[in-house]
Amino acid sequence: YTQILKERLRDSIHDVQYVEPPFDDSIADLGKEWKSALAKLKFANSYRMEPLKKFQAHSVETKVQQILTENLKDVKYDDQVFCRLSLDLADRILSAVKEFGYHRYKFIIKVLFIQKTGQAIHIASRWIWDVTWDSWVAAKHETETYVALALVFALFC
Repeated sequence: YTQILKERLRDSIHDVQYVEPPFDDSIADLGKEWKSALAKLKFANSYRMEPLKKFQAHSVETKVQQILTENLKDVKYDDQVFCRLSLDLADRILSAVKEFGYHRYKFIIKVLFIQKTGQAIHIASRWIWDVTWDSWVAAKHETETYVALALVFALFC
């Protein structure tokens, strides 16, 4: 039973330390019970305190800027459109950032649309921050009627 689970999880980055056997010790019903058995796996702790690949802010910033430019090149300011567009852009940016392959990083994406009416604006964020591994990126797309600001926060867990 343990060998079968190890073969199914062979591409996993974790080592299987212990596996609870099924209650009836039947291998014939293994196909039906493997999902419930996976919840009982005990993984060995990796004790890794630093990421395998550190967050590269410059490459992520270039990709986020490209996404903003491509998706907003002919868009005029409309608050009803921007409600849906901000969610769509955040999803696209998140999937693009995940493609870089930063393991054990959590990403927070904020997309802000600000109408230009002659005002000044200050944007601030407050986080519990590890200056060694955590980072952030800001990308801006500006037109004559609005400013689009995308913020990507990468937090190592």
